[in-house]
Amino acid sequence: MQNSRPVVVIGAGFSGLASACFLAKAGYKVTILEKNDSVGGRARTFSCEGFMFDMGPSWYWMPDVFDRFFSQFGKRVSDYYSLKRLSPSYKVVFSKTEAYDIPSDLHALCKLFDSIEKGAGNKLQLFLRDAAYKYRKGMGDLVFMPGHSVLEFAKPSLIPDVIKLNLLSSFKKHAMGYFSDPRLLQLVEFPILFLGATANDTPALYSLMNYADMELGTWYPMGGMHKIAQAMVSLATELGVDIRTGEEVKQFVYKGKDIEKVITEKAEYSCDAVVASADYRHVDKDILQEKASYSDDYWNSRKLAPSSLLFYLGINKKIKGLLHHNLFFDADFSHHAQQIYKQPNWPDNPLFYACVPSFTDAAVAPEGKENIFLLIPIAPDLKDDDAIHSKYLQELLQRMEAYTGESISPYVEFSQAYSVRNFIQDYHSFKGNAYGLANTLTQTAFLKPSMKSKKVPNLVFTGQLTVPGPGVPPSLISGELAAATVSQLLK
Repeated sequence: MQNSRPVVVIGAGFSGLASACFLAKAGYKVTILEKNDSVGGRARTFSCEGFMFDMGPSWYWMPDVFDRFFSQFGKRVSDYYSLKRLSPSYKVVFSKTEAYDIPSDLHALCKLFDSIEKGAGNKLQLFLRDAAYKYRKGMGDLVFMPGHSVLEFAKPSLIPDVIKLNLLSSFKKHAMGYFSDPRLLQLVEFPILFLGATANDTPALYSLMNYADMELGTWYPMGGMHKIAQAMVSLATELGVDIRTGEEVKQFVYKGKDIEKVITEKAEYSCDAVVASADYRHVDKDILQEKASYSDDYWNSRKLAPSSLLFYLGINKKIKGLLHHNLFFDADFSHHAQQIYKQPNWPDNPLFYACVPSFTDAAVAPEGKENIFLLIPIAPDLKDDDAIHSKYLQELLQRMEAYTGESISPYVEFSQAYSVRNFIQDYHSFKGNAYGLANTLTQTAFLKPSMKSKKVPNLVFTGQLTVPGPGVPPSLISGELAAATVSQLLK
């Protein structure tokens, strides 16, 4: 039904674009106001000297979530971009002499597990059978609960699921029930590294991530991850959404308790409702001010997921020995985790991730050259500067050289770092976090910051600091939930 009631969406990241599409489909007149000069949020892109860099997300997991999103508008993923399943899925480097290419084929993966720990292949199948159940329930039912009330979980039909989902058991304990070799434990724990807590503090529910990894597969949209954002912009535009970049929201004008106008430096926009896809804490404290839902004490008590130190590198040669995705676990896993979550500090011997999209996609680098994206997960709220960036870049390049046996440093023709201060500057990211709130038991579902503002009736939040949580697929779902919440408010 066409109603033409105006809704403003703040932020053109995945959750903002998703909510705008659903609202436009429902007949609302939607305007997106984006602070930066390009769309995509953390999934923005930039080009320099012939290299095209995705600035943020680089793993394409849970393809069913993307399929579901586009299908609700009568579209298919293939209408917008071409997907390629990576095989091997990724490489894990444990030392200069020990590394494993993780097969995309489950039978081959079980054989690999058996070669590391006797009987682990059969145990992997049992582990993944349990993970598949959690995925179906978690991504099929629980993730679509907007978290407005604890009563959403009071349904008698959910009680058996809560038990089977291991919500009260830790991921570490759950994984150790299947595997004992530390290398296998690291392998199954890595997908939760960015959820914001150690395996001891993360609910066993999140073994659903292992199902996404090992059975649904690791994919790549040809042309880069920003192709997803481009696809969503194309869909939003087709639906009539007005997207305005370079317009940072500065204040709200109220009529009674509701927001009547959204003010940027360039213009003002009348609205019947607002969806805030920008950083929740920034909107709550810096824009709402006395109408904030949460206090400084509340925000400072939240457990955040990590920030990141990123490097975008253009290399004037091809490099052998690396795949598209490479996890360098050639350092103490638990020690690095402690320096992220327990004793926040710059890590003295970090694990890191190296993405080489030019391994798969020739379009992202000039011929004969390599595009490399490096990432170190770090604690949020650290002070970073150019000297720190330089120190870590040299360390990472040396470790890559030690593993590959190739000289890399002399061939770096383009280098740009991105870290805590950049997340704050570009996204008003709370304490410079990169991934939102940690997915601990006490910060799950209705225990996350509420989608609905507690003091402004027509304001709804979406994105990684509210339900369902961090990651690209959850952001799409968050946008859908926010749009449905607005539709309920404006009935």
